Amino acid sequence: MTVVLRSALFWLALILITPPYALIALASAPLPRLLRYRVISGWSRLVLWCLRTLCGIDWRIEGSEHLPAAPAVILAKHQSAWETLAFQQIFPPQVHVLKRELLWIPFFGWGLALMSPIPIDRGRGLSALRQIARRGKQRLEQGFWVVVFPEGTRVAPGSRRKYQTGGAWLAAHAGAPVVPVAHNAGRYWPRNSFLKYPGRVTVRIGPAIESAGRDPETINAMAEQWIEAQQQSLDSVA
Repeated sequence: MTVVLRSALFWLALILITPPYALIALASAPLPRLLRYRVISGWSRLVLWCLRTLCGIDWRIEGSEHLPAAPAVILAKHQSAWETLAFQQIFPPQVHVLKRELLWIPFFGWGLALMSPIPIDRGRGLSALRQIARRGKQRLEQGFWVVVFPEGTRVAPGSRRKYQTGGAWLAAHAGAPVVPVAHNAGRYWPRNSFLKYPGRVTVRIGPAIESAGRDPETINAMAEQWIEAQQQSLDSVA
């Protein structure tokens, strides 16, 4: 079966799955946050199953022993839509810091809004940082991990953008550890690409960075250094 056909079947499955699951998500609204999260994240499990079955995309995890016992802030590379789905299966219950426009997408945005995300207006500068710190600390206290993509948008394998300090700012103010994560999902589900290529995504989890006694800039620099060092080997794998 060709890559084009596999990809077309995946998108067809996504179109068939998403609207009815959006209704399930809406029905879960009265549930407590963590229970609601577990119901809605079932959609990502279905999508990942479709990716594995139809497109041949699987994954492996390295460094899971580094995960702390208490909720933490994840600073991760952002190459694909894949990690926004797979992280829900790889890490404990989590919320994402994301641009608020994503909540306006029909069906997908409805479910996303019910997963207790931290939507921000990135153009608001310091106000956005304060919102991340305030709402992120609330989510950590509620038992959620917080996922932040510090580059702010998806980047192609081998590329990088400036790391923003929002996630590190949250960690410093909440006293939470930072877990740096590198991966090569963009090799198999490229940014804005219809095509999905078979292969095994490697997700590499680094040692937790303690935020105590460190300012956001230092935390951010330590996470960036580790992530980008790992990306050099991950992005170069044939």
